[in-house]
Amino acid sequence: MIKVLFVDDHEMVRIGVSAYLSSQPDIDVIAEADDGTQAVDLALDLRPDIILMDLVMKEMDGIQATKKIIEAWPEAKIIIVTSFLDDEKVYPALEAGATSYMLKTSKASEIAKAIRSTYEGQSILEPEVTGKIMNRMRAGQDTALHEQLTEREKEILLLMAKGKSNQEIANELYIALKTVKVHVSNILGKLEVHDRTQAVIYAFQNKLVE
Repeated sequence: MIKVLFVDDHEMVRIGVSAYLSSQPDIDVIAEADDGTQAVDLALDLRPDIILMDLVMKEMDGIQATKKIIEAWPEAKIIIVTSFLDDEKVYPALEAGATSYMLKTSKASEIAKAIRSTYEGQSILEPEVTGKIMNRMRAGQDTALHEQLTEREKEILLLMAKGKSNQEIANELYIALKTVKVHVSNILGKLEVHDRTQAVIYAFQNKLVE
């Protein structure tokens, strides 16, 4: 059972989405929060498998809450679910440590699918978000970091960018899961990023993905 914490300041949204998710045989909405401060407290207390996080809320917004949760609990898996696609929301949310980014226009079934995929270790990004990442190059970005990667690490990074989980990468490359985990750890270290999502963002920013 995938334990979910749902954070949104709109009660009707929480009621509707929570009802659908709770009807799924493998998902359990164990708690809800209507602001970032409450979200941080519940996340660190309950340690849910997945946190669905709204961005715009009173008291503390979703970006701040995400950052605080990740700082205290780096393994947390946070899915941003928002109406906003503007740059000042997308990039700070991902850089704060969010694993996936969904829009509220998504069907409830798509959010449930994103929960399952994120739980399995994948990063789910809306096509619009992926497009933004591909078209954005940070000023002064150090493009030499990826030159340290071995051919195998580059191959694995490309598969990560395609949303493949560690197990799927192991199956595709016919190598052990433990070996994939070692390569992923090396990739994160060489690219100087903290998680898979940031590694994928780096790959798109530096045009390593076609």
